[in-house]
Amino acid sequence: MAVFYLFQKPFLYMFGASDATIGYSLDYMSIYLLGTLFVELALGLNPFIISQGRSRIAMISIVIGAVVNIALDPLFIFVFGWGVKGAAIATVLSQAVSAAWNVNFLMGKKSSLRLSFCNIRPDFRIMGQICSLGISPFIMRATESLISIVLNRGLQMYGGDLYVGSLTIMQSVLQLFSAPLTGFTQGVQPIISYNYGAGKFDRVKKLYRSMIAVSFTISFVANMTAMCFPALYASLFTNDEELIVLVSRVMPVFLFGMLFFGLQNGIQPTFLALGQAKISLFIAMFRKVILLVPLALVLPRFFGVMGIYYAEPISDIISAATACILFALNIKKILSKEYLARIH
Repeated sequence: MAVFYLFQKPFLYMFGASDATIGYSLDYMSIYLLGTLFVELALGLNPFIISQGRSRIAMISIVIGAVVNIALDPLFIFVFGWGVKGAAIATVLSQAVSAAWNVNFLMGKKSSLRLSFCNIRPDFRIMGQICSLGISPFIMRATESLISIVLNRGLQMYGGDLYVGSLTIMQSVLQLFSAPLTGFTQGVQPIISYNYGAGKFDRVKKLYRSMIAVSFTISFVANMTAMCFPALYASLFTNDEELIVLVSRVMPVFLFGMLFFGLQNGIQPTFLALGQAKISLFIAMFRKVILLVPLALVLPRFFGVMGIYYAEPISDIISAATACILFALNIKKILSKEYLARIH
């Protein structure tokens, strides 16, 4: 973070900022980075609460932060007139409230895992184990940043600020759909793992079939709605008529592959729940690194700025189909007592 703070401008230009928007980006990031500690405490301590079976306490932490952020944003941006800086301050303060909630609970008597400053000392063996477990999620997060760089830089190069803004809106719309689905699959995943470890394969089949079906149905319906009414969704995030017109034109193209991506959204966590982390990671990397990034670099040479929008549905459809094929080829072997006995 310190490196990012010292070299903000080059990093922000890398992520698609232009001379017209770099000022806003600097205003936001210079404040947000100062609150990184609160963000890490708010998000990083939540799993320690969930692992104690206190999911309601963990959920309240997230809800409190969201509510405080929603309340402070209009106050700081419009009432106080702080603009982008106000949005950054609101975000930092909301994360500070969530972090305080987490720390207060973990240091209290109700916590099974008591947080104590005298016990906070480095153990390099444990730190090494933690890092090894975190490699997979780190790679997945890093590829998300890589995708942002490639897409935003391409849109800036072939289109301009308006096209970068359209991607931001469409990614925000996707988050409206993906966040609940992610919560759903993460909730089902440990239940699948438990029943798999217990050898209750009939339950495992019912669970993953339900998860894949629900994930696909919700994803299909939600994205179809956004494709049919793109202007309505765009107006939730901007009142710029030119930007709304652009989003209305490109959103149906950009989201087309997401109609089928719900299949992968259900299959990928199923593999993870069944102890198949390598297959799960391959599916994620296949879509993001092997397909999306090269397509976003090559297609604009033939189709201009629209090539970047084409890259998303092409990679989504091919990736979802690949996930289905891998699932069909591997699931019977994975759900066999001989295989379960061998891996244990």
